[in-house]
Amino acid sequence: VQLQASGGGLVQPGGSLRLTCAASGRTLNRYGMGWFRQAPGREREFVSAISGSGSTIHYADSVKGRFTISRDAAKNTVHLQMNSLKTEDTAVYYCAAGSIVRGPLRETRAYDYWGQGTQVTVSS
Repeated sequence: VQLQASGGGLVQPGGSLRLTCAASGRTLNRYGMGWFRQAPGREREFVSAISGSGSTIHYADSVKGRFTISRDAAKNTVHLQMNSLKTEDTAVYYCAAGSIVRGPLRETRAYDYWGQGTQVTVSS
């Protein structure tokens, strides 16, 4: 599976962005999908994940109530709608495809495939 993350950019605090993870080579329907982020000098951290069926969704406490993950089976994409953005949301955002068989979807070890990352900068 090849994953391509897009939709990042520069936005003011309080603004919104919608990230898209597009897949090629294989349908995403069988995979749990996650978004992670990494800020300079910090470890990669979990943001959000959705199970293969879409019935289970997880959010990091820091983004709960502001971010929404969704998947579009017809377009083979996963989205992360980010609202009320804060300066501390600034990071490179990565999408990933994996399975709970390998580990909890909140953990990087659950994921076999990673996109290249898209930069999100929240600044006034």
